[in-house]
This record gives sequence, structure tokens and C-alpha cells, in this order.
Amino acid sequence: MPKVGIIYNEIKPTACKIAGELREKFTSHGWDVVLASGNGGLLGHSKPSRPVCYTPIEQLVPPQFESGLTFAFVLGGDGTVLSAARQLAPCGIPLLTVNTGHMGFLTEIYLNQLPGAIEQALRGEYSIEERSMLTVRLYREDCLLWEALCLNEMVVHREPLTSMCHFEIAIGQHAAIDIAADGVIISTPTGSTAYALSAGGPVLTPDVPVLQLAPICPHSLASRALVFSDRETVNIYPATPNRMVMVVDGNGGCYILPDDRINMEKSPYSVKFIRLQSPEFFRILREKLGWGLPHIAKPNSVELP
Repeated sequence: MPKVGIIYNEIKPTACKIAGELREKFTSHGWDVVLASGNGGLLGHSKPSRPVCYTPIEQLVPPQFESGLTFAFVLGGDGTVLSAARQLAPCGIPLLTVNTGHMGFLTEIYLNQLPGAIEQALRGEYSIEERSMLTVRLYREDCLLWEALCLNEMVVHREPLTSMCHFEIAIGQHAAIDIAADGVIISTPTGSTAYALSAGGPVLTPDVPVLQLAPICPHSLASRALVFSDRETVNIYPATPNRMVMVVDGNGGCYILPDDRINMEKSPYSVKFIRLQSPEFFRILREKLGWGLPHIAKPNSVELP
């Protein structure tokens, strides 16, 4: 019996309603259906009094979700997609993402396209696009304190009432660099259209095997975004006496102390997105962010009599 999964945002009534309808639809076609909340992929928040607060990467896979699933529907916005990616990337289940949120930059279809998408999925008429992910780990005295899969970006930044911070960053075997800034972002190509874009970084097409370093409000004209091979391992050392904060995919993270080390490398897991039509990244940039729209000149002003 074929098997399909559904991950949905349980706090959104529309997502809950569609999850029920999908279960009935696929059950009537002889499919086994399993459901899980996207909350299962949310990351823990560590505190100074409780420094270890996370679930190991492989343990985020929901019960009954395994590699035997043909694919899984994801119902929600970009946050739910990021959560589902952490939940299902370790077992390689393809995701068909349905936007029940707002922007939905990472989603494949809107709700009004769902009936046709279901029929297309049942016929197996789709392709798979893989997106790379990062494994982010925090070490304190060589002890692993926190880890997470990351589809968009890792951000380490100062706390609100502290001053600008220094970061020593070692990329692969290259000499370490020092950056004075409010924070730094390490992003994947998928994350290049998220926080890194707001920080002045370039847009990267999803198929490019690179990572991006983007300083946040750097105190130097020489500190600009850097693109480098995703085969390189990145280590960040806080070169400041102040406590800092690390956030992964805008969802969860932990405090960073002066002697800590943040380690990042390309994950052995990748997220697999179902594409119902040929992927067109520039179209998404145009529709969601207004990139590349034709310039229309303003009409000549009309002189009043």
C-alpha cells in the first residue's frame, strides 16, 4: 500500500482543514496516510541556566515517517516548510509544499492549485529538486552543546544592550579573519534570499555549490559579503567578552559565550522539494521580491493652464 505524509501548521485553521481533506482524499484512493505537526521540527532555545536544550538531528523525524513514504504534503508558510525540512531531510522524503501562510517563498503551490496538484502527484508527474543544508553545532570546551539542521541561515549576533562585537572566522584551511560587526550570517543558496539579502548579500541560485558569509552592520568598508565553496568547514570564535546569541533559520538557538566555538559544514542531508513544473527561480524572484521587473517611465507632467 502506498503511503503519504502530511505535515501541517496546527495553529492555522485552514491548514488543519486541508490536512483532514487530504487524508480523506488519499485514503479513498487506497493510500496509507500519516500526519504530524510542524511544531515537531521547532528548535529549542537554550538559556544560561540550561545550556543544553536541543533534540539531536536524526531524532526530529516524526513517528511513522520513514523512507517508505512516497512523499509528504507540507501545509503552512515558510516557517512550516523550514520545520518540515528539518523533520524529513534525514529520511529523504520529498516535500510538496502548499502555501497557507503569507509570502510562501519556499512553497510550490497555492491553495487554489491544490486539486490539480493532487491529481498530478497521484500520477507521479513531478520532478525532485534538492536543496543543500547546513549542520550547525555549538561546542563548549570540546563538548557538543547544541546542533541543528539549517536550510536558510545561521546568525550569531550581539544582545540588544551590548556594543559591537568581534568575530574570528576560519573558513577551511584559510587564515582566520576578524570582523567587527553587530553579527554575522552564514547562509546557503536557499537562504540568500532571506536575512542575508537584507544584510546586503547577493542572491545565489539554488544549484550553486557555495555558502555565503554576510556581516551585519560591519564597522568597516572592507567587510562585505563573501561567497565560498560549500566544501569548506566554517568555525566562528567570539572574539569579544560579551555574551552573544545564535539563531538558526530564525527559529531557535542558544547563547554563545566567549570561549565557545560554532562549527558549520554542508550537511550530508538535503531537503527534496517536489516540483510540478520545471523550476524557474527567476520567476519566483520576480513574483515574490519584484526582481527584474521591467522599468516603466513616468508619464510627462501636464502643465496646468
